[in-house]
Amino acid sequence: MTSRSQAPETLLTPAEVAALFRVDPKTVTRWAIAGKLEAIRTLGGHRRYRESEVRALLEAALGRSTGS
Repeated sequence: MTSRSQAPETLLTPAEVAALFRVDPKTVTRWAIAGKLEAIRTLGGHRRYRESEVRALLEAALGRSTGS
């Protein structure tokens, strides 16, 4: 038997992602459909987003806006 020492990835709801980017949750869904952000589907069909991927996208967006 092997044990996992790695913690599971934190998943965010569309509303949580939207709050970070200050956009509407529907915009986050559009980003997922467009391929800008990878969505994971729950058993109930809801979208969830990896926190690490969201944070990286947020840092990239902030880096671009402050560098201009």
